[in-house]
Amino acid sequence: MRQFDETGLVAIDLANTWDDYQDDPERLPDVGELARFCRELGVRAEALDAVDLDAVRAVRARLRAVLMCEPAERTRALARWADELPVQVSVEESGGVPRSRLVAPPGAALPVRLAVRAVAELLDIAAADDWERLRLCAAGPCRDAFIDRSRPGRRQFCSTRCANRAHAAASRARHR
Repeated sequence: MRQFDETGLVAIDLANTWDDYQDDPERLPDVGELARFCRELGVRAEALDAVDLDAVRAVRARLRAVLMCEPAERTRALARWADELPVQVSVEESGGVPRSRLVAPPGAALPVRLAVRAVAELLDIAAADDWERLRLCAAGPCRDAFIDRSRPGRRQFCSTRCANRAHAAASRARHR
């Protein structure tokens, strides 16, 4: 069983809960798996039900739609999504320096908290100068999100699994 916490970022790990390599690509098929996702990523979740599951899947769809955009359009899509969310700004201290952080309002439902956290993490990715390196896997049918941390910044695949499959398919095509 594949773990959910692969990057530690809700924005990427939630987007990657759809796996087209599987017979059933839905990695959040029921409330139990949603609870496991939350546990693995340290997200408070109690008394989950089918409504929460459907709402979290809708958050994932919105997140994937934002990630599928080219970086310039992705910024506008992220801004539109952030405008729709009930966010608050929290000021936290980090190394003696104040830092603003988007947070969900107290008592917000799980889907709202996940959406706000995903938006905040995407903004952190942009602030770390990794916005252009936030990509979707180039191997069909995979569309997993990843941050290209390679030195030249030309990585195309989310994993060696996808890279190997894509290279093998290209080799087969060349030898036909």
